Amino acid sequence: MFCLLFFVLMAHTAYGEVIYSFPEEMKRGSVIGNIAKDLGLDVNRLSSRKARIDTEGNRKRYCDINLSLMRNLNTGELIVAERIDREEISGKKASCLIKNEFVLENPLELHHFILNIEDINDNSPQFKESVIKFEIQESADKGSSYLLEEAYDADIGRNAVQSYTLQNNEHFILNVLTRANGRKYGQLVLNKELDREQQKEVTLILTAVDGGTPPRSDTVVVTVSATDADEGQNGEVTYAFGHLPQKVQQLFFIDLVSGDIKLTGLIDYEIESTFELPIQAKDGQGLASYSTVLIDVIDVNDNAPITILKSLTSPVPENALPGTEVGIINVQDRDSENNGQVRCSIQQNVPFKLVPSIKNYYSLVTTGELDRELLSDYNITITATDEGSPPLSSTKNIHLTVADVNDNPPVFQEQSYRAHVQENNKPGSSICSVSATDPDWRQNGTVVYSLLSSALNGAPVSSFLSINGDTGVIHAVRSFDYEQLKSFKVLVLARDNGSPPLSSNVTVSVFITDENDSSPQILYPSPEGNSFMTEMVPKAAQARSLVSKVIAVDADSGQNAWLSYHIIKATDPGLFTIGVHSGEIRTQRDISESDSMKQNLIVSVRDNGQPSLSATCALYLLISDNLAEVPELKDMSRDESSSKLTFYLIIALVSVSTFFLTFIIIILAVRFCRRRKPRLLFDGAVAIPSAYLPPNYAEVEGAGTLRSTYNYDAYLTTGSRTSDFKFVRSYNEGTLTADLTLKKTQSTVDDLERLDAEMSDSFQKGI
Repeated sequence: MFCLLFFVLMAHTAYGEVIYSFPEEMKRGSVIGNIAKDLGLDVNRLSSRKARIDTEGNRKRYCDINLSLMRNLNTGELIVAERIDREEISGKKASCLIKNEFVLENPLELHHFILNIEDINDNSPQFKESVIKFEIQESADKGSSYLLEEAYDADIGRNAVQSYTLQNNEHFILNVLTRANGRKYGQLVLNKELDREQQKEVTLILTAVDGGTPPRSDTVVVTVSATDADEGQNGEVTYAFGHLPQKVQQLFFIDLVSGDIKLTGLIDYEIESTFELPIQAKDGQGLASYSTVLIDVIDVNDNAPITILKSLTSPVPENALPGTEVGIINVQDRDSENNGQVRCSIQQNVPFKLVPSIKNYYSLVTTGELDRELLSDYNITITATDEGSPPLSSTKNIHLTVADVNDNPPVFQEQSYRAHVQENNKPGSSICSVSATDPDWRQNGTVVYSLLSSALNGAPVSSFLSINGDTGVIHAVRSFDYEQLKSFKVLVLARDNGSPPLSSNVTVSVFITDENDSSPQILYPSPEGNSFMTEMVPKAAQARSLVSKVIAVDADSGQNAWLSYHIIKATDPGLFTIGVHSGEIRTQRDISESDSMKQNLIVSVRDNGQPSLSATCALYLLISDNLAEVPELKDMSRDESSSKLTFYLIIALVSVSTFFLTFIIIILAVRFCRRRKPRLLFDGAVAIPSAYLPPNYAEVEGAGTLRSTYNYDAYLTTGSRTSDFKFVRSYNEGTLTADLTLKKTQSTVDDLERLDAEMSDSFQKGI
């Protein structure tokens, strides 16, 4: 007995043609494949385009796309239209190909496709004659062989004849051989000598078996026998079937002489479980008798269970509670008794299970919480297994999707963001970008960015920054000034479009990077106005003696505030030097009598920015131990304007006289107090008035050259090698006052020459 267990449908493309491979003898209406899907056609237009199947060479049409079944037309399914017998179409050919054309109109479109008919084991092997006779002498030697007739099987490949078997006996054995073309045949080999006096004839049963599943053979079901008392032709009995339906005649054959009833077709217990065969026996004179053979078909487990999906809820919300029913399954098995008892199971790695319901029905329910962000769809495999021996099983794949629920807030890629902005930036320039992701789907996962409302230095944060709601790019609304604002923080909100929406925020720290936009400011000596100060240098001053100091600051920070001091012009270039970083002016060598009494220095203070900014100042030094030695000091206050010369001369005379008398008194007092120090001009230090220093100067947050707020009184000794720089008192104010804001200056060679000329004229025109 044989039953087709599985139909394997396969479609592939070769050389531009679609090929469908399927087994022969499929029932009418069986689905071969979806030609519309395979050709990429719109199934909704098949009807309007008059889709149809044409065959090449006016052959029978074995498949169709509608057959008045609109559901197939709408789905583009290709179905079996006629019974297909591979042996009838192609005989013993290795392949059975049927070419077809798929035609569409409006516009005209033609596609070729091929039906590849696969062989099934639907034919049993048959011998040309039902009785093979050999006449063998009893003197035949052991090992003698006799060629047997080859059995014929209309099937091909494994379904053709694969082996022969011989009924057990004591005289002969069977030797199966293979020809060059692969066909099998048998030899009868004498295994034991014959003895005619003991046995005149030997009757054996030779069976040919093919390689199908299950294998088929020309098997004898039953043998009927009738006896006749007459002799000769009157006693020769022949057998035949009485009236049989056509379908039964295709299943059974009765041997005219032997009365063997053989099975020649496929019987199916599920189609018919019993057969009633009327038998007629006749002698040579036409006398007949009748009998009936009843055949009971024994069920074998030849039908695999079938799983039918009755209903399915898809998609399933990801917040569905455990135990939610999402589908109903029905299982069927055509076999009987234990062969038809079915068990269903589901793979273990999915959050679903099958719960038995009424007979042959199961509910597919959830066993845990679903998370679309972890797994958005499931391919659930249900296995149905019967209790036959051996058991048969089948599988059913169910595709189930999970619907999104807004259960995830946006998550920023970083815990915090840092942005560095060069001061004096252009308004509208981008400074950084933030990015947040939301694993939810569609609007639930669409992220919108905004700035949380807050105040910064009394102004709304929106007046400083803006953010692109779609991209997360942050832009500067204004130009920043490092000297006014060095850093600040804002909160960026990321919100999805779910209902209700979910959100999260992140801190963005903005740091203003300093730019070298502030020139150094010289605190001492004052670079502004026409006033000047003169410092006395003792004639006995030795090398490396401190004679003065230039004090400067820079409102910038970092290397932009690193200041260096340089003497760019001097009356005697080799006499004085200045500390590059300290600004201290010292003698390079001992003072000599040949040195000029009046020494003018022009000092440049430069920062370390790119490009560098600078400021200049002038210092006036007198090499003398006594003011009486420098009567021309009165020339220093003479004005350059010739129209007011007399007025200024009078003022200068009075001023110099008063200054001279004051110095005389101070010198006498100093000499009186410090008799042991004749080299010193003053008893104490030359004071740098605090008026030259801003009373409250400091940078914001200590990033400039001054680290705290101090008021300075500087005392520079005129004869010692060390400097005294005294911190008098500190102020609590932390910012630079408006009237002391540093100004940007740029020195040039012309300004330096003009400043030097003014100093020289002032000395020469004084009284």
